[in-house]
Amino acid sequence: MTDYLPLPGTPVEELDTPCIVVDLDAAESNIAKLQAAANEMGVDVRPHSKTNKSPYWVRKQLAAGAIGVCCAKVGEAEVMVEAGVPEVMIPNQVIGKRKIARLVALARSASIIVAVEASENVDDLSDASSAAGAELGVIVEVNVGMDRCGVDGDGAVDLAKQIDAAPGLRFDGLMGYEGHTVAERDYETRKINAEKAMAILTGAADQIRAEGIDVKLVSAAGTGTYNISGRVDGVTELQCGSYIFMDGDYLEVFNDFQPALSVMATVMSRQVDEFAIADFGLKSISVDRGIAEVISPANAEVVSHSEEHTKIELKDAAARSLKVGDKVSVRPKHGDTTINLHEYYFGVRNGKLEQAIPIPGRGKFR
Repeated sequence: MTDYLPLPGTPVEELDTPCIVVDLDAAESNIAKLQAAANEMGVDVRPHSKTNKSPYWVRKQLAAGAIGVCCAKVGEAEVMVEAGVPEVMIPNQVIGKRKIARLVALARSASIIVAVEASENVDDLSDASSAAGAELGVIVEVNVGMDRCGVDGDGAVDLAKQIDAAPGLRFDGLMGYEGHTVAERDYETRKINAEKAMAILTGAADQIRAEGIDVKLVSAAGTGTYNISGRVDGVTELQCGSYIFMDGDYLEVFNDFQPALSVMATVMSRQVDEFAIADFGLKSISVDRGIAEVISPANAEVVSHSEEHTKIELKDAAARSLKVGDKVSVRPKHGDTTINLHEYYFGVRNGKLEQAIPIPGRGKFR
């Protein structure tokens, strides 16, 4: 199938829709701002590519000073290693012989780090890695309050000892994700919860060091807690992802970073004066965190989505001047899951297309 991509210099309003539009100046500013904040706090940046899913953006993050990248899945890691990213962390458990074999294969081309929470998984990783003559870095995931995955401090000590003695593995440290508080709207509550979470994580690191085992990495933080967790003594790196584009959900948390991503669509029907129907729907925007906000026109609101259509209420005369063929722009509440629906970003600067940017990590959920 041929991709009919617009040429650089195309005015943004002439792009075919629905499409993801990225303000390149804003995204590049966000990359620089997080890196500068991390440098000031004395921690490293290992951004999470589950948001951008594209080597294009990861290269920009590495050029700004990131030490590597996080990938949610082996499939995402394969995309990044193939693109030449030198160090990839999978801060999730990789389970099953096929996935572990793929993981070990990646270690021939890049430095690979993976999270564990179970002794049996450590054994499986060790068997596969040692049989291939490879080495995997391993971190233990600590449950810091999200109650999704991870062990407590005593469990972390036991796993660290096991990993440290296992052939084919290298114990690198710990991770914990304070995902239960990254989107908390109240700063003081977010700060208290994040600091409690980091106390659990750094306490586990201290327990392991007391056993004579070095803890090189203590990896944590989401976008909403970058400047809280990053200031906790003992945390060594940040795993933030959403900061690069700032979706609608995070913009309700704070405005530390600029909104850089929108979905643009075309009005396809104006049968009723107070409503417009646009050519995007559930196949091109996610609603797992709520309905998108209309950026333009002003005084308009998304009412509902179906697969290919979105109904938009036009609340004043200016908005009701919208015609068939006009463009509308909305900001998704959740960038990660919306990006996963698209093949390209359309990177725009000064109102014109600079580059169509592939998203090869989309759909790589295995």
